[in-house]
Amino acid sequence: MAVKDIRHKVRRAQTIVPFGVGGIIDIRGESFVAADTRGWAASAERVESPRLAAKLGVAEFRSAPVIPSGKAAYATRIGPSYVRFPKWLFCPQCREMQLWGPDRELRDKQPTCGRCPGKPQLAPMRFIQVCRAGHMADIDWRRWAHSRSEGHDQRQCQVRRLRFVATPESSGLEALRVVCAVCRAGRNLAGISQKSILKQMGLQCSGTHPWQSETDEADPCEETPQAVQRGASNVYFPITHSALDIPAPAGLSEDDELTQRVVNHSMWPDYNSVGDSPISDHFRAVIAIQCEVPEEFVETVRRRHADEAVSMSSAADSDDDLSIAEWAAFSVPGSVVNSKTFSVRRTHLGVDHEHPESAHDLAALISAVVVADRVREVRALEGFSRYEPSSGDGEEGEGGRVVSVNSLTGARWLPAIETYGEGIFIAVDEERVSAWERLPSVRDWTRRIERNLDASFKADRLRGKSGPDLLPRFVMLHTLAHHFIRQLSYESGYNAASLRERVYARSHAPGSELPPQAGVFIYTAAGDAEGTLGGLVRQGQPPNLVETVIRLLESAQWCSQDPLCADSTGRSLANLNRAACHACTLLPETCCEIDNSLLDRTLLIGDGEVPGFFRGVVQAALEESAGAVDLP
Repeated sequence: MAVKDIRHKVRRAQTIVPFGVGGIIDIRGESFVAADTRGWAASAERVESPRLAAKLGVAEFRSAPVIPSGKAAYATRIGPSYVRFPKWLFCPQCREMQLWGPDRELRDKQPTCGRCPGKPQLAPMRFIQVCRAGHMADIDWRRWAHSRSEGHDQRQCQVRRLRFVATPESSGLEALRVVCAVCRAGRNLAGISQKSILKQMGLQCSGTHPWQSETDEADPCEETPQAVQRGASNVYFPITHSALDIPAPAGLSEDDELTQRVVNHSMWPDYNSVGDSPISDHFRAVIAIQCEVPEEFVETVRRRHADEAVSMSSAADSDDDLSIAEWAAFSVPGSVVNSKTFSVRRTHLGVDHEHPESAHDLAALISAVVVADRVREVRALEGFSRYEPSSGDGEEGEGGRVVSVNSLTGARWLPAIETYGEGIFIAVDEERVSAWERLPSVRDWTRRIERNLDASFKADRLRGKSGPDLLPRFVMLHTLAHHFIRQLSYESGYNAASLRERVYARSHAPGSELPPQAGVFIYTAAGDAEGTLGGLVRQGQPPNLVETVIRLLESAQWCSQDPLCADSTGRSLANLNRAACHACTLLPETCCEIDNSLLDRTLLIGDGEVPGFFRGVVQAALEESAGAVDLP
């Protein structure tokens, strides 16, 4: 399929979310969908993240190349490809519908109507069809217009001359009609969102994606197609993964340093993935020469990594491995030194005898504070699902099926971006949080949330973050992270959408010797190599952090939807939240790592039935506020 070379500007970070493979982007009245990674040029830049690559089972990551400013008109096609979708367009003046094809595209020209004076720009149709298998296509509007045909001529009409008219006699979707310009058969859009409406017309899923050419074989799909609005939230559910760049700890032996040098070599992913093919000898020789080690040493490192990969595949969860290294690096900031991508240092709350009781109570609950002057994060796009989010178990069951970013060629790489930023890490005291978790009321309250989690189709994916058991600390710390972000958006200079969370509170398998986790990391990451400006680091240092945490705990006590929010026994999708709503706790989807799920203010600040972990701090702060009021 010939595609005209039309250029539009998309930021590199947007090629992962929200305009990654399979996502729809609207630009100046035009609608496009991102094609799979077959269209990415060989000039795509490599992104190094060995820990994330091992988790996802790929050899490497690649990032879309950046076109220099002012050079877009002269550069060859080096960026991701976007295909016009939907192909059915209509003229806003004469209302004639046109099926637009690649052969009608003109360089840097928008589709226009050739019949109307002034050549108005054509607008894309509002409704499309998707299915749970991840396919997406235009609705067969000719079939729709003739689905209620009257008379022999209308039933036999095969003409595709259609008009999309609006009638003033009615309102809503009933006022919009698709009419055949030849036989006058037509039907309005009322009921188009019903689940079985396309099946009743005899329409089946095409089994294709918009970027596939006519030579690509369609997938046999038995899913029922559903008509949805082009901009609906259930059209695209990207599946992304992220990991912080944690360098090797300081104090490695000479052998470990050589191993690290070999693993960090640019050819290592290729050498590690080619197996025993003849080209592996070439890779081994180049790596050995440039790393100044014997070829036998390079081969030994590869065998060692292969053995570790086999042992890792039998582990319960590869997410566990990522959180362990990150937790260890934040728990012992001095273990990583002289790193250009990971600079952290321990600080403190700065509480002394002059501070009020609430600050002392808070200091007793927080065991560590670490500020990250510079962190590097890699975000990778694995695939996407449509109509319903993926259940995360990799099997066909509840939820939509995962579509790979390049399922046809089976490439051993994924699109990714690297971002730099800063952040604040807070760990709570392990003894105190363990004692709090043993309280019967806290355990019973969390079991009710866990029962909803077990019944949810997202259980497998959420268990990957929470661990095999949902601990009260996970819900509590996750809620703390959300309120922390909301409070920092007022005080740090960043808006809430630019901040992200990482919750370290997962449970481990029985008999595991892995260290317990109880902390949160709030950070900002931008696609600029220079990182950010230090607003979070400043808020993480004394005396700012104490005031920030106490303020967020005080604000968590009330919600504009109380008492409905505070007394809730189940909110959001699958009742995975309790006392948490958009007015008090929920954040933009880009901030939260588990889709705004497993949140509850009750476990954070408490109520009459359940003692919150920070209830003592809140009560002391209230008493201090009341004592400061001068009564007449």
